[in-house]
Amino acid sequence: MSNYWQSKTIKLRALEASDLDFFIALNQDTQRSQFIDWLRPPRSTIAIEHWLKEKAQQNMQDFQYQWMIESLEGQTVGSIVTHSCDSRAGTFSYALDVLNKFQRRGYASEAIKLILNYYFQELRFQKVTVAVHSNNVASIELHQHLGFQHEGRHRRMVFSEGTYYDLEWFGLTTEEYFQSQNALKL
Repeated sequence: MSNYWQSKTIKLRALEASDLDFFIALNQDTQRSQFIDWLRPPRSTIAIEHWLKEKAQQNMQDFQYQWMIESLEGQTVGSIVTHSCDSRAGTFSYALDVLNKFQRRGYASEAIKLILNYYFQELRFQKVTVAVHSNNVASIELHQHLGFQHEGRHRRMVFSEGTYYDLEWFGLTTEEYFQSQNALKL
């Protein structure tokens, strides 16, 4: 039996109450906050637990959903969430979190590919766009490796550690993805 949500190295699954430790670890990772958003004050375990219980009960809404990324050995390594889904135009975005100790092992690229296959092949979306802070070199390199095209830059849109950074925009169409060597063969 095949599993659409599984690649050679990872599987995507729903959020569970047992993911509390993962989200506590993300909450304590200040570098992660600076790369994807802004440095937020620490949240209490109770607040994170309440948020997780709410999220774990949600179904896909307006094509937006959050998956957990798990290694085939059963370790939770990250999370990927789709957002800004416009079914009329066929465009969407996503945000990705992989714990530092699991980075640069191919988990992020496999999760992205599973999401791209699903949105392009099953949901009929035609383009994905992601925004990356210019100081997040690893994410820029990942998206370039996956064939994303640099589509533009919003100058000085991010402020972190006393410095302004640009917001880099990358996009990939369904044709570009499936013509590349990066597409997952499910």
